[in-house]
Amino acid sequence: MMNRTLPNRAIEWQEGQLILLDQRLLPSTVEFLRINNVLDVYEAIKNMVVRGAPAIGITAAYGVVLSAISHQHLAADQAKLNILTDIQTLANARPTAVNLHWALKRMQACLDDNSVDWLKNLQAEANSIHQEDIAANKKMGELGAEYIKRNSSVMTHCNAGALATGGYGTALGVIRSAYEQGKIENVFANETRPWFQGARLTAWELQQENIPVNLICDSAAASALRAYDVEWIIVGADRIAANGDVVNKIGTYGLAILAKQAGKKFMVVAPTSTIDLGSASGNDIEIEERGSQEVTHVGEKIIASQGVNVWNPVFDVTPAELVDVLVTEHGVIEKPDTKKIAQLFASPHIN
Repeated sequence: MMNRTLPNRAIEWQEGQLILLDQRLLPSTVEFLRINNVLDVYEAIKNMVVRGAPAIGITAAYGVVLSAISHQHLAADQAKLNILTDIQTLANARPTAVNLHWALKRMQACLDDNSVDWLKNLQAEANSIHQEDIAANKKMGELGAEYIKRNSSVMTHCNAGALATGGYGTALGVIRSAYEQGKIENVFANETRPWFQGARLTAWELQQENIPVNLICDSAAASALRAYDVEWIIVGADRIAANGDVVNKIGTYGLAILAKQAGKKFMVVAPTSTIDLGSASGNDIEIEERGSQEVTHVGEKIIASQGVNVWNPVFDVTPAELVDVLVTEHGVIEKPDTKKIAQLFASPHIN
């Protein structure tokens, strides 16, 4: 465990150790954890030390490397069997974020290679997944910023910034790029109950870069759209179905409906690794539910009636017809649907 004043990234790999910014403690404490084994990686993902679909995938990839390091003294066949067991453990950490499974498939494919340098190859693959994500975020930032007019106000939900990715961010990547181009005057960050990612993480990230941010209660979103002439609602995604339905932090669906009603635009920013062609629609995607204490408590303090029943879905499904623009690193899809997404994946630049 170690402390720093300001992180450049929420995920780092140094000298055979995975270093994670403990996002549960932000913004009051900036603390990094040094992780040396795959079980601790599993716990970090499950318990939200690290969160955000791209960041979860990157963390899991490094978890496979830690597994390989711990088993490298064994014969190759036995080592690989043990690593495959650890891959399955990591896959069970969070059910909804597809980047987790995408990254683990890449790592397993690398492991299946008969090369004698399998440990070295795994390390290289995890690093590639990390660096590719940062490059993708910056490209998405450029593409999405083209849709933002000058003197705009925008709104975002949850945290889809550097903390949720390998660095730079998806939705916040667009906001960063547009702000650098002098296009954005104000950002409205929804608090994002029950984990307060907007209050604790997004507002904090934007403050670090002096990007003007206004924190609002989730229930104030509709009023902010009207009062401040917000042009775009910009969000990330944890999984996108083949038809363009978007699974993202609970509350996203409601914002998309608000945007439609108020005549505003709704932008989703996510790498192609977040698109799950195996899910025909959002109805096919498992929505994670978490414990009641996340709703009934703030920290250790109870705020609800003792013993009240709680429903705590982490994500919701926004139908594709409510999405005006889907920004990926390989191009922008306006009004996404099954045909347009299939055409994107048929492009030669996507493996």
